[in-house]
Amino acid sequence: MFRKAAAVILSFVLITGAFVFSASAGQDRDYAIENPYEAVDWSSWGQYRASLHNHTTVSDGDFELSDMVKAYYDLGYDFLAITDHSTTCYSWTDVSYVPAIRALMSLRNGSDIFKAPKGLTNEEYEEITTPGADGKYMLQVPFGNEQNGGSFNNAHINTWFADYGNGRLGATSDYDSVLAAIDGLGGLSVINHPGEYTGARDADSTEEAYGDRYGYYIEKFEQLLLKYPSCLGIDINSKGDGRTRYDRKLWDIMLQDLIPAGRSVYALASSDAHGEGAVDTGWTVNMMPEKTVDGLKSSLENGTFFAASHCIKNPDELAVYSAETGLDLGSEWEADKSLPDPKVTSIEVDDDEDTITIKAENASIIVWVADGKTIASGETIDLDDYSEEIGSYVRAEIFGEGGILYTQAFVLDYDGAPENEIDDSFIDYGFIFQKLYNLLVETVSRIEPLRQLFNMLLSQNL
Repeated sequence: MFRKAAAVILSFVLITGAFVFSASAGQDRDYAIENPYEAVDWSSWGQYRASLHNHTTVSDGDFELSDMVKAYYDLGYDFLAITDHSTTCYSWTDVSYVPAIRALMSLRNGSDIFKAPKGLTNEEYEEITTPGADGKYMLQVPFGNEQNGGSFNNAHINTWFADYGNGRLGATSDYDSVLAAIDGLGGLSVINHPGEYTGARDADSTEEAYGDRYGYYIEKFEQLLLKYPSCLGIDINSKGDGRTRYDRKLWDIMLQDLIPAGRSVYALASSDAHGEGAVDTGWTVNMMPEKTVDGLKSSLENGTFFAASHCIKNPDELAVYSAETGLDLGSEWEADKSLPDPKVTSIEVDDDEDTITIKAENASIIVWVADGKTIASGETIDLDDYSEEIGSYVRAEIFGEGGILYTQAFVLDYDGAPENEIDDSFIDYGFIFQKLYNLLVETVSRIEPLRQLFNMLLSQNL
């Protein structure tokens, strides 16, 4: 059970590895609080578990598609996306694949490219997707695809709800082409595990990880999010969190920059499972009136969901939870999966009192973050008490021994709120690779023998 906030909360020092939680003198402000969960009816809406990023032997996974689907179904998931590299998932039974993509990806996992991927039988599909006597069933997230699988490992985007990118290799650093297409088709997308590209995952200090390492990528990602509303945000906790351990900070940087420009940034978490080991490491908890694919899409679009994970690899965050809970969580942590995950039961916003209250089950502590710093703990935060430390938003992290939930940002408006300082002169050098890729495709298409070979390799099946 988590402890309620006291008037003055435990003090820690951020720079030395401890953290400061002290109620500042503050000042009364007339906050307008934008609650992303305002539409949620906590008494009647369901909370549904979705895994939005997974790979199979269709690309570079170790699991057959049938085994991946069964693994998540057995765990009680409500929604599952198969997102093989540059290969759109159309069906869990009639598995399609792209020979050239599969051959390329086999270099990573050593799979037998001459063995066709295995899907579910019709009987298995009916069992999994039809409510049983216990009400259990799992739905497919349509058109899952991790785009740009043929690029040099720095332009990975997950897309859903739009049929695009099957057999498209993609150009290194070219996010724009994919996001533009998905936006036009009415789909949704997210920038995957950005710490892998920014270099932050390899940093050995918080200052280095949270600062200059992001450089060019901060502006690149921010401009993309401003340009394409259908891109939800970024993946902040992926797989075992090794690549993403500093990406909560990237999220905070982007929130500080983009909210004054009128754009919030949603956080997602995913398993990015390629085999059994990463299954059920990260997911989203989506609130909706009933369990439907359309409801899932609406939940993602509107931010009525939490990012959730069983893993934390950021030692500074763990220092906060250890101090607040009395647990020795070390510098790397994995949840005890025998214990229940935290579950939010209500969120109440009081604009008159400038307070936000989160009630949760199975939680050891709730901490509140503003401008990248942990400023308070407890189920209620009074914004006036922390006005000197708050900019355009606050967000909460609900930690329990069974897992962690990240709320979306509560956007704040008030007299004197931070102003938009986005620099529109940024140049995304990804356009160079985009032009080269398009030139290559155009050249191949004009030479008949090459065009036929290209089409054969990128056709659905041989």
